[in-house]
Amino acid sequence: MILYNVTVNVDADVHDEWLEWMKEIHMPDVLATGMFVESKLARILAEEAGGKAYSVQYFAKSMDEYGKYMEEFAPKLQAEHEEKFSGKIASFRTLLHVVHQLNEKG
Repeated sequence: MILYNVTVNVDADVHDEWLEWMKEIHMPDVLATGMFVESKLARILAEEAGGKAYSVQYFAKSMDEYGKYMEEFAPKLQAEHEEKFSGKIASFRTLLHVVHQLNEKG
């Protein structure tokens, strides 16, 4: 499993609008590409001056799906995000390979 994580710092003055847009539009658009099987949005508990920080997580079955997403879909979706919230967000991306996962059911 591949975890594509986007850490986003959001200015306080656009926070509510950004959060709603992420939940209602952007994250569903990313999942609609068919390249990811799951997404999660988590607020980072450390306080950021002037805003809040989030971890947006997308899970792909393989590097092939991730690569196709980055090539065919990411440029447009990232541009929409940047255009809508230009100057009000700062983000960086991390790619991880999930090597083990365990839940309460075992």
